[in-house]
Amino acid sequence: MKYCLTATALLCASIIATDANAKTGRLASPDGNLSVIVSDDTGSLCMSIARGYDLLLSPSQIGIDIQGLKANPTIKSIKTGKPVTETIASPFYRQSEFETAYTQMTVTLTNSVAVEFRAYDQGIAYRFVTNQKGEIIIDNEIANYAFPSDVTAWLPYSTNDDKPMAMAYQNVYDQTPLSQAPQKLAFLPATFDCGSAKLTLTESDLEAYPGMFIQAGASALTVKGVFAPYPATTDFYPWRKQEYVTSTESYIAKTEGKRALPWRIWAVTTDDRQMPVNNLVYALASPNRIGDTAWIKGGKVAWDWWNDWGLKQVPFKAGINMETYKYYIDFASENGIEYVVLDEGWYDPKSGDMLTTIPEINLPELIAYGRQKNVDLVLWTVFNVLDSQLIEACKRYSEMGIKGFKVDFLDRDDQTAVEMVYRIAQATAEYQLFLDLHGIYKPTGLNRTYPNVINFESVFGMEEVKWTDLENNMPLYDVTFPYIRLLAGPVDYTPGAMRNATKADWKAIYYHPMSMGTRCHQLATYIVYDSPFTMLCDAPSNYKGEEECVRFMVGTPTDIDETLILSGKMGESIVTARRSGRNWWVGGLTNWDARDVEVDFSFLPEGQYQMTLFRDGPNANKNAEDYAIDHRTITPATKITIPMASGGGFALQLRPL
Repeated sequence: MKYCLTATALLCASIIATDANAKTGRLASPDGNLSVIVSDDTGSLCMSIARGYDLLLSPSQIGIDIQGLKANPTIKSIKTGKPVTETIASPFYRQSEFETAYTQMTVTLTNSVAVEFRAYDQGIAYRFVTNQKGEIIIDNEIANYAFPSDVTAWLPYSTNDDKPMAMAYQNVYDQTPLSQAPQKLAFLPATFDCGSAKLTLTESDLEAYPGMFIQAGASALTVKGVFAPYPATTDFYPWRKQEYVTSTESYIAKTEGKRALPWRIWAVTTDDRQMPVNNLVYALASPNRIGDTAWIKGGKVAWDWWNDWGLKQVPFKAGINMETYKYYIDFASENGIEYVVLDEGWYDPKSGDMLTTIPEINLPELIAYGRQKNVDLVLWTVFNVLDSQLIEACKRYSEMGIKGFKVDFLDRDDQTAVEMVYRIAQATAEYQLFLDLHGIYKPTGLNRTYPNVINFESVFGMEEVKWTDLENNMPLYDVTFPYIRLLAGPVDYTPGAMRNATKADWKAIYYHPMSMGTRCHQLATYIVYDSPFTMLCDAPSNYKGEEECVRFMVGTPTDIDETLILSGKMGESIVTARRSGRNWWVGGLTNWDARDVEVDFSFLPEGQYQMTLFRDGPNANKNAEDYAIDHRTITPATKITIPMASGGGFALQLRPL
């Protein structure tokens, strides 16, 4: 690793505007607390990040290798712009709109490539801008990040040791000193505790370019960016006709010569409560390309796959058939659930043909039945299967009355995979179909560019309890990923289990799964996690006798006006408040440690509110399904202490009187 300047020199560097001989530039955030310093003193472009006089990111080499252009270019000029303030409309997001402000600096290099830096109060971002004629080939992007001390890292490693860039982007976090981190590929976002602040690395506006992985460097205090090579040949797995890469080129991207590359984001937070509501990924994404969004509706979904179509006490054989789906539709209709998803099996996955349903399914009849019951249908499919029949599938199913697709098993983020995602987003928007993306890389702001993409998986979610081990500590993960993964965007965690287990009782059961933690832990996830399109994962027959919980889950909002993090610490607990209209919901989660949490209602507007509180029951540490319901009137002056059991939580609703 090359070091470009000493920390002292960097922190004392001043803004240099348009001097053609400039070698160092500094850009400060609007509030003056954060700064990014850029230099080429050692012959390579380097950047560092400081907060006040604390160096958070040491001088770190960044660059881009384009075939035919000079390697290791130096700085030609630096130009700073005026501060910019934006109000950004954000449908199907954690708030309906938000304001953001930044300063910008453009660094032009001696090979005509420019680097745009932005400094926000919430973090630093940069991207490369190319200005070549015709097509260019990018051999690699250099991102060699260095830290001034042995930071603590939270790294989600690839789950495929043989082909680490081919996996579903679902893993728990390895919390470790960076010096002890194995040199394995980790996907983003990833967080680093620098002492006075945490840095979270992710990206935005990922288009026609591979996504970034990171890998701990040979030097103990470094991580480097790693990018999937451009695919040369592909093949298909027989079971789902899922496309996979069989060989690659020596370069990472082949793209048009005049363009901006993705933003690299270092979110900076001094309080963990700032992390789940950091908006940089959304703010840096390309604006809405589809226009009107009034036709897009989020909501709740009765889901078949997690419970394995596991109905009981019904007069028919449950499975992928008409009787089963009519039962799901009836359940959804009776409980005000907007959607039923037909997951894998409604077409033969081996065929790779989503235009032909299996004989057991009469799709027009199901759609008509759902319409009578005020329930809409969503269809599961595989990314490349949809892509291969894209226009015909969109036209046929939109005309039939299908409202959207749950698209699964991309399991890669090379350039051609990312281009496939954009094709699908564009085509489905033209036919007024929304998307719930599974088996996909982390959100990179696509939900701003294409608001019909309303949810993403890329999370170690509820499906994992069907086969994981207890050591993959889900209550710990549940109070960790909201601080890291939610920073990037919404998440399809698929909650709603009615079989709940303590740490002592839990075990993985594929056909009759149970959640780790309490019933109220499950209820709270509907509030704590950003999710405009949220599953009820259990079987409709398992919700019988649980109507109080079902009403609460269905009643939680997916159309959010405001989100606040009231308290919490990453890896321990979180308490989130959300407003929809004049009503508020508050949810809290803890890890396997029981704890009391105080909820201060001073965030509320003046007035009185009727509170309905679901809390862990007095025996929840022994029987995780035990819960209690309290009702009382509160005001903004109210403070209450709520006990959470091991793996527990609470969920409450507030209605103004």
